[in-house]
Amino acid sequence: MAGTINRDDIASVRERAPIEDIIGQHVTLKSAGVGSLKGLCPFHDERSPSFHVRPGAGRWHCFGCGEGGDVIEFVMRMDGLPFAEAVEYLAERAGVTLRYEAGGAPKKEGTAGLRKRLLEAHRIAAEFYVAALESPEAKTGRDFLQERGFGKEAAEHFGIGYAPQGWSGLLDHLRGKGFIEAELKASGLMSEGQKGVYDRFRGRLMWPIRDVTGEVIGFGARKLYEDDQGPKYLNTPETALYKKSQVLYGLDLAKGAIRAERRVVVVEGYTDVMACHLAGVGSAVATCGTAFGEDHVKVVRRLMGDTGGAQLKVGGKSAQVIFTFDGDEAGQNAALKSFALDQQFLAQTFVAVDKDGLDPCDLRLRGGDAAVQALMNARVPLYEFVIKTALGGNDLETPEGRVAALRAAAPVVAGIRDTAIQPEYARRLAGWLGMDVNQVIAAVKQAGRSRGSQHPGGSGPPPVGERRPGNAPGGPDASVGRPDPRDPVVRAERLVLEVILQVPRAIADDAGAAGMFASLSAEAFTVPQYRAVFDGVGAAGGPGRSTGAWVSEVAEQVGPTLAGVVSELAVSPLPNDKPEELSRYARSVLARLLDLSLTRQISQLRGRMQRAGEGTDAHREAFNELIQLESQRRALREE
Repeated sequence: MAGTINRDDIASVRERAPIEDIIGQHVTLKSAGVGSLKGLCPFHDERSPSFHVRPGAGRWHCFGCGEGGDVIEFVMRMDGLPFAEAVEYLAERAGVTLRYEAGGAPKKEGTAGLRKRLLEAHRIAAEFYVAALESPEAKTGRDFLQERGFGKEAAEHFGIGYAPQGWSGLLDHLRGKGFIEAELKASGLMSEGQKGVYDRFRGRLMWPIRDVTGEVIGFGARKLYEDDQGPKYLNTPETALYKKSQVLYGLDLAKGAIRAERRVVVVEGYTDVMACHLAGVGSAVATCGTAFGEDHVKVVRRLMGDTGGAQLKVGGKSAQVIFTFDGDEAGQNAALKSFALDQQFLAQTFVAVDKDGLDPCDLRLRGGDAAVQALMNARVPLYEFVIKTALGGNDLETPEGRVAALRAAAPVVAGIRDTAIQPEYARRLAGWLGMDVNQVIAAVKQAGRSRGSQHPGGSGPPPVGERRPGNAPGGPDASVGRPDPRDPVVRAERLVLEVILQVPRAIADDAGAAGMFASLSAEAFTVPQYRAVFDGVGAAGGPGRSTGAWVSEVAEQVGPTLAGVVSELAVSPLPNDKPEELSRYARSVLARLLDLSLTRQISQLRGRMQRAGEGTDAHREAFNELIQLESQRRALREE
């Protein structure tokens, strides 16, 4: 396991990863003035662009939803990656070699290079399989897709290919591209026998499995021929790239819809994902050869923003996870497992099961796109599905059967994490059983006590609609009041910080501006957040020590609570951003704030003099200070 990434290397990634190119892969950016870009925010629906990027500062901020940060935070938010993975992803693209320190063993020499080679091998393999799907041999594969309602356009959209039946088609192709034996073995694309390596996938329809950033990291292969002795579906084995417990097929295509809708639909197969997407259910994903587990939960929660500090509703819609299962026993068992995982979601969880037991692919073949959409609309709460599953094995026509059913279902109701709706499901259970409500409620409470004794303290997120103390919604700076931008004093303080963060050299390289900055103190700022940011500027060394990572250094000094304020100040368009006039503009905004500060101090001194009374030492001392301040203000106004 890799240790902590070296701080200097993280700073290098922030400096060298081109923020405008990284964000430009997801957002169409247009010029918003010198050194500033803007576009439609990828994190909320809007018609007018309020999402701003300032490459020189290395920051982005949306004035609509309040999201903001640096290039690392954008990748984390956009692709649902943890911090370390986002840094590694960007480092590879920026050509930064990362060093690892305390917290674990450093990565072995060459690991980053091997990963890059394996990704390249998978990219070439995906192209090889796509090209092979057009061959005469692949007609069986094309027929398979056509029979399930997927034409050429769908195959291209999902990158589906075909693995030729020979033993070394891909092997020879990769060797021809310069890949060596060790890389071929590590890729998972090959199997190894007594005579050496050979193609793992042969005579099969191929689905590329991509990570959240769109890189191909493995394949799912469907058997096409009767003489194939392998399993119906064969996936890539565990490799340095491919960890099946963390991979969701279709996530690269679904992530935008998941973020926008705050909904994820979990289906059971590759063709089900295709059917859902083509039917307009763009948030569908599937596991790859394993059950939906805890690591998958983490991936989904990051994309939906389903975290302890996140609001559960956006635009009046709650975050939702919808599981689709077959109506058979295996599907019911999967639902029971999902119920256990439900405790890890803040989102509401549902089950969508077709009454005839059809999966989304077959359902689309029978009833078209509308049938798939109707299945999602007919979802039922996971609680209800699991309760009814628990009742299903009992004869509710007999007293013994009803009691047995109550014993089976009461622990399920007791396990509902939202205690506010437990009583409602207890009443529903009483109705389904035809039993007295009080008797059922008592059984649920008893089951809850038994559950609590087995799991003391509890775990997982708070119930839907609740938050743990300290988790403020709406972003990192939501816990502090937002300054009123219409207030002229607030605006003056804001403009100074915008200049300091965005064009520090305009201050450092101009004697007049530098002198004014030196005269400023934190007391010049009446807005607490702005005063704290100014303190962060000083802690970062002031504009005279600014570097390419200047804004990130200030953000680090103020801490996560105010990092969002720093991002907003760093990307706000300057009223005057012409390079030749920046120094003059910097002097003007600094002078305005100094004037306000001096005026405030003069007013305070006059109050001191009045309270002290004429002829006292305190009055004379305050008067001398007053003369000095009025002289400074007069000189400032004459410049």
